[in-house]
Amino acid sequence: MASKTILEEVQEFAQAALALAPVIILGSGASAAHGVPGMWPLSEHLKVLPRPPTWSTDEGTEWDRFIGHLTDGKDLETAMGAVRFTDGQTTHVAEATRALLLPTDEVVLAKLLTDRHSLPLTRLFKHLFKSTHRTIDVITPNYDRIAEYAADAGEFCHFTGFSYGYLQTRAKDTRTRLHYGKDLARTVCVWKVHGSLDWFRDKDNQIIGVRSCHDSPPGFSPLMITPGVDKYRLALTEPFRTIFGCSDDALEKARSYFCVGYGFNDEHLQTKLVERCDINAVPIVIVTKELTAPAKAFLGGGRCRKYLALEEATSGARAYTNAYPAGVDLPTGAIWRLNEFLDLTLGAAP
Repeated sequence: MASKTILEEVQEFAQAALALAPVIILGSGASAAHGVPGMWPLSEHLKVLPRPPTWSTDEGTEWDRFIGHLTDGKDLETAMGAVRFTDGQTTHVAEATRALLLPTDEVVLAKLLTDRHSLPLTRLFKHLFKSTHRTIDVITPNYDRIAEYAADAGEFCHFTGFSYGYLQTRAKDTRTRLHYGKDLARTVCVWKVHGSLDWFRDKDNQIIGVRSCHDSPPGFSPLMITPGVDKYRLALTEPFRTIFGCSDDALEKARSYFCVGYGFNDEHLQTKLVERCDINAVPIVIVTKELTAPAKAFLGGGRCRKYLALEEATSGARAYTNAYPAGVDLPTGAIWRLNEFLDLTLGAAP
């Protein structure tokens, strides 16, 4: 029998991981593929953002320090971690972030209204639901609603920890699901560990979700964890404490992981994943335009016992596996892109 090619080995590993109904982790690269700005465009946006005239002298000085860090080439996470913003300044950054991302999020929805097949994530959901599974878990630090749109386009329910409808409150039970008669509706649970474009909080800590809001409702501010020193403090408040609990539970029970555009830069999210890839040898597949240094350190450090990572290369894609930890170029298409990866593993799109 002829030995398998590297591409065949890659294909078989990916197919086996998907057959285990993986927990899906969506990073900023998954949204960038649809035009949603990432950290660098946000940094450029904040550099030219007018400061409110009501800020104190101290607030202005701290903002100047922050802009100086960005101008010196520091990434947004590092720059925000080096300053101490007031609550008002943190809200200012959250509002600016929402204002930058919302129009691109709405473009994704508009395109979906004319083409229900425009999101490859929908195709993935449909494949995973060709089984007895009634729930898919998606974990993401992204604020946009692409995962929710993809579920809707596939005619599946989605659940984010909030009640259903236009005016949402936090669900009293995170097991809340819709039913069709006696049958549990197939549901994509989207655990948004850093918040969402449609979540808001007022000064009295009332939390709501408003699907149709273009501007923040009067008296409310965006409920989004932005980079910086307050990131870990805010993660201990609701609804994030509950959402992180659901995220950890999904990661703990997962039989495989599938990461799209995720850079392994968030200790909030990945600690449990790293432990299980090490201790339980849970297989992981990563597809991304470029593997970050933390991702390569994780894969090559010996703790990840079953992995496949695909990134862009001149040949089309470069694969990293346990057998090829230094990577090997594949003479194929751009299978680091989700749509082409799905062509490889599921067959050509209909």
